[in-house]
Amino acid sequence: MVVALVLAVYIAEMLLVMRSSGGLRKPRWLDMIKEKQAEAELRLDIEALAARVVKLEELLKPAEGELEAGSPYNRAILLAKQGATAERLVKECGISQGEAELIVTMQQR
Repeated sequence: MVVALVLAVYIAEMLLVMRSSGGLRKPRWLDMIKEKQAEAELRLDIEALAARVVKLEELLKPAEGELEAGSPYNRAILLAKQGATAERLVKECGISQGEAELIVTMQQR
């Protein structure tokens, strides 16, 4: 019984000392749980943003048929993106040599 009493006093004294010195802190595992939750939220945000980027790219990307239809310049741009030379653009699209060279140069960048 004396041992239990001494032990209780010792524990009480340690708790008071730790409390007054700021020694009682949250366990590290609580911080780790909060970090994991924040990480999971960030991953969800990133996935949502990635999905939005894909949708925006689809909206901005013209269909292949759109570039072929219309003016000869649209067709020339499409051919230049596929690697056609300026001479080929002149023959197939009926544009001038200077225009064809300009389109090819712009698509190479």
